[in-house]
Amino acid sequence: MNFDLTPEQSDLRDAVSALGRRYGHEYFIGKAKAGEHTTELWAEAGKLGYLGVNIPVEYGGGGGGITELTIVCEELSATGSPLLLLVVSPAIVATIIAKHGTEAQRVEFLPRLADGSLLIAFAITEPEAGSNFHRLGTVARRDGDDWVLNGRKCFISGVDHADYVLVVARTQDAASGRLMPALFLVPTDAPGLTKSQLDMEIVSPEKQFLLYLDDVRLPASALVGGSADAGLPALFAGLNPERITVAAMSAGTGRYALERASKYTATRQVWGRSIGAHQGVAHPLAHAAIQVELARLMVYKAAALYDAGRDLEAGVAANMAKYATADAAALAVDTAIQVHGGNGMTTEYGVATLLGAVRAGRIAPVSREMILNFVSQHVLGQEKSY
Repeated sequence: MNFDLTPEQSDLRDAVSALGRRYGHEYFIGKAKAGEHTTELWAEAGKLGYLGVNIPVEYGGGGGGITELTIVCEELSATGSPLLLLVVSPAIVATIIAKHGTEAQRVEFLPRLADGSLLIAFAITEPEAGSNFHRLGTVARRDGDDWVLNGRKCFISGVDHADYVLVVARTQDAASGRLMPALFLVPTDAPGLTKSQLDMEIVSPEKQFLLYLDDVRLPASALVGGSADAGLPALFAGLNPERITVAAMSAGTGRYALERASKYTATRQVWGRSIGAHQGVAHPLAHAAIQVELARLMVYKAAALYDAGRDLEAGVAANMAKYATADAAALAVDTAIQVHGGNGMTTEYGVATLLGAVRAGRIAPVSREMILNFVSQHVLGQEKSY
């Protein structure tokens, strides 16, 4: 076993960290509270090649894997700028197009995804289906050479400044009558596609939306892979990278919170000594640091398994990493707030602003309960409970 990054990966980590620190949490929160997007950080990350590290070289990317994108996600989060759309556009969408798109789709979309000039949102969640994506209500029907989509989606991130949204729908199988999943690249200005912002108690530049698809007409070229049969493998190709990069964001956020807390407790003087000298303060921080580091190990194990093509093992590790880092990040942020005392609840000290995001990490993109169901069934051999 080798727990060291390669020299190239170490250089990537240091460079991304330096970029993130030039912007920092104040920039991130300032954008969020102003209702703006992190456009400058996104554009610079794209220009420097960080958004395309996992995209093949022949399509303008860095030729790396999910491990490299995991590094980018974690390090930006560790500097206080957890960019949610890294999970959506480079991790989910770019992976799906690179692995299952047609050659024309790869040529058209991947170079612009790599340099950040194109942003594609992802729409799978629906109000009624919840975690059961096998029961999606969004349906695509053939009309001549075109496809026509109807349905609703919810909790769709960043669609307000995306160029396209990758929509998961179901097609009617004429022979069997079964509904089959298929993925469509839908321009966000397509007639019949409308959106409504959801009010969320999360401080983030990325807003959440309801999407309505009313007779959205698409050409045949919008179908990912060019065939409805490509839908299921394409969908699953994007889910493990999603879990891994979400886990990386949580781990980075936990690191950020602990760094802020440690600096504060080492310098804050009460009764003639630093408050960090008291075990009642230092031990909870040390405990949280251990939990974050343990979770990080699973994140990089999952990324390594995915990049090695060991999909079944990667699926288990990705779910475990997502579960572990969500809990570790929530603990780290809560502990950081507590050791700051009243200062922990102020915007200035930059830790309470993370509360909503880390709490959401225990729910999305897959809830901790569904992960426990998965592990019970696929690791422990228990009967399916749902």
